Amino acid sequence: MKKKFLALLMASVMMLGLAACGGTDNAEKDADAASAELPKVGVLIYKYDDTYISTVRNALTKALDGKAVIEMQDGKNDQATQNDQLDVMIEKGVDVLCVNMVDAKAASGVVEKASAAGIPTIFFNREPDSDTIKTYDKACFIGTNAADAGKMQGDIIKEIFDEHPEYDLNGDGKIQYTMFQGEPDNPEAIARTKYSVDQAVANGLQMEQVGETQVCNWDTETAQKAMEAILAANEGKVELVIANNDGMAIGCIAALSNIGYNTGAEGAPFVPVIGVDATDAAKDAISKGQMSATVLQDGEAMGNAIAAVALNAAAGADFLEGTEYAFDDTGIAVRIPYAPYKG
Repeated sequence: MKKKFLALLMASVMMLGLAACGGTDNAEKDADAASAELPKVGVLIYKYDDTYISTVRNALTKALDGKAVIEMQDGKNDQATQNDQLDVMIEKGVDVLCVNMVDAKAASGVVEKASAAGIPTIFFNREPDSDTIKTYDKACFIGTNAADAGKMQGDIIKEIFDEHPEYDLNGDGKIQYTMFQGEPDNPEAIARTKYSVDQAVANGLQMEQVGETQVCNWDTETAQKAMEAILAANEGKVELVIANNDGMAIGCIAALSNIGYNTGAEGAPFVPVIGVDATDAAKDAISKGQMSATVLQDGEAMGNAIAAVALNAAAGADFLEGTEYAFDDTGIAVRIPYAPYKG
């Protein structure tokens, strides 16, 4: 009798185990089926370790959670790598492409391949030529107006020197500045570089550049080394640092701090430093009195916009249908506004 009981018990345990396995298998099948019904969104990022772009992709991922299957790739700042990733995305049959170009001038190749495959394409952050985008009726751009960031920097410069005339170290009525540019051919970097100074001049300031424009590819360490060289040759002569992004601004602050400037300590010598992006590092530097200001480029707002437009495109709807967004006068671009940030 005891043996019979044990046999029945073992059989029951085995059946329960099989049922549990079957339940697990069914749950996995249900999850796979649910994923199969979601649209596939292919996302190509120029490089993951860009601080601002990390904010955009995190917001995009969060906004698409549970609404789409995301295929995301790191281009590692290499256009050839991104081209290969594009081919893989197309082979996988994604429903929409979201492309943050390594090289905006290479966008025609993306348009050609996406158009041939009939995949709607959303370029973001790094803006290709509008004529290139317009060659494909299922392509658009989501980003900012780069000139606006430069103009806001120019307005901030005016405010800073009106409030602190003592920053004109030699009292000559001119602002001796250094310029740190993102990339040599990047339209956004070029616009920020130009309009920051143009706007300061339009505001009645006299601007005089110290040394050549330092092209530092948005990189903190590269900017720090460049700033160290400038200070070695011009210490006490630099009255302002203008950077196309906060990463380079932080590098400049590190170089200044190494020689006792911009430490945040009371009475320490200070050179105004202005960036773009309003990263956490920049906000922290501003709060500590090491940096003057930045311009907010809202990565979360951009990520949310890309997600909304991508879901429409994947569903076969018009890009902006049912959204809060509108195209600018180009008819193909959505602009996310900048805002000044002084802490």
